[in-house]
Amino acid sequence: MIFPILFSDEHFVAINKPPGILMHRTRISEDTVFVVQLLRDQLGQRVYPVHRLDRATSGVLIFGKNPESAGLLGEQVMDKSVEKKYLVVVRGWTPENGTIDYALDDPDSGKGRLPAVTHFSRIGTSEIDAPIGLRYKTARFSLVEARLETGRRHQIRKHFAHLNYPVIGDKRHGDVKQNTYFREVFDMKRMLLHAAELAFRHPYSGDATRIQAPVDEEFARALGITNLLSCLPEKLFEPEKI
Repeated sequence: MIFPILFSDEHFVAINKPPGILMHRTRISEDTVFVVQLLRDQLGQRVYPVHRLDRATSGVLIFGKNPESAGLLGEQVMDKSVEKKYLVVVRGWTPENGTIDYALDDPDSGKGRLPAVTHFSRIGTSEIDAPIGLRYKTARFSLVEARLETGRRHQIRKHFAHLNYPVIGDKRHGDVKQNTYFREVFDMKRMLLHAAELAFRHPYSGDATRIQAPVDEEFARALGITNLLSCLPEKLFEPEKI
């Protein structure tokens, strides 16, 4: 597997991570292929994660090329000065804008429930002739831009599920009927959550740096199925695949 390179200089490299692959080896998984090892082999040098994405999430993922650079950008992540934007397809029609302020358990910290805040803007809505639930003959969807103020595990997935707008394809927090329908009828197995943009102040040059990741072919197909493809910003198309 060769990762698309979105940004590279002497200090950092950013890739467009595909869904379905873990960041690194873990005791709770039998996977043998991981992002960190594959990227190291692709570049011929060690890389140091600045942040992470879940296995099922695609999109912008940045690494330091040395421990110092990773640490400097990691400090910006910790002080919330790094801007992260995600594209997400959810069940139902969300409000046009909103903030989800709902504390979440954070197993990584061991501190129990911690503050968690997600801001969102609705990009578009659709309705298709698909009797997914028992109550309606049609199904409604929203394409949403989510912006993280905090970075708890599965934050976007948990927050939209909390509002009863579950992420399509989310096996852990999503709608079982929706996921089953998408899998069996559309052969769609991925979760529709994509890290579309990462913006930060470059620790060495001081330049404002913005990295964008086009959606992959399968995400675009899902947008076509749900009649949301026309809502996708042009900058996030991948021309050679769409």
